[in-house]
Amino acid sequence: MNTAPAPDGRSLAGAKLAVAAVRVMRIGEIVVIAAAGLLVLAAVILAAGTLFVLFADGVRRHLDSIASIEALQTAIQSVFAGVLLLMLGLELLETLKSYFTESQVRIEVILIVALIALARHVMLMDITRTSGAVLLGAAALTLALAASYWLVRARRAAAPKA
Repeated sequence: MNTAPAPDGRSLAGAKLAVAAVRVMRIGEIVVIAAAGLLVLAAVILAAGTLFVLFADGVRRHLDSIASIEALQTAIQSVFAGVLLLMLGLELLETLKSYFTESQVRIEVILIVALIALARHVMLMDITRTSGAVLLGAAALTLALAASYWLVRARRAAAPKA
């Protein structure tokens, strides 16, 4: 076995072992990310089908029972919440795809996922029964996420292209 020191002082065998370990970890990462992507994709497809079936069934059974703006708003909010849930899944897929191809997490996508999740949560809040502190917290969180997204995008736009 060749134990001559490598230029950085490690033995050649140690350097080969380190390369092999990195390769095994990268393969493990790829397998886990691919499995997570398939899981999220299956969940999004299943959720889209379920949302469509629930929507069609709700229209068929409850269309004549919507007699006020409040009832219509409740029904529409439920549909929008379902669509936002699908968008969350799609953005998570985008995050996994970005990590899979670039080996890095793009913070913009994470912030978009958080904004969509927060928007969905706010849409489902009963504002008449929610405390002022919770509403202020949701507003502050929305502002913080939006500002973070804007700052990340501005910084990326200002960065020199490589």
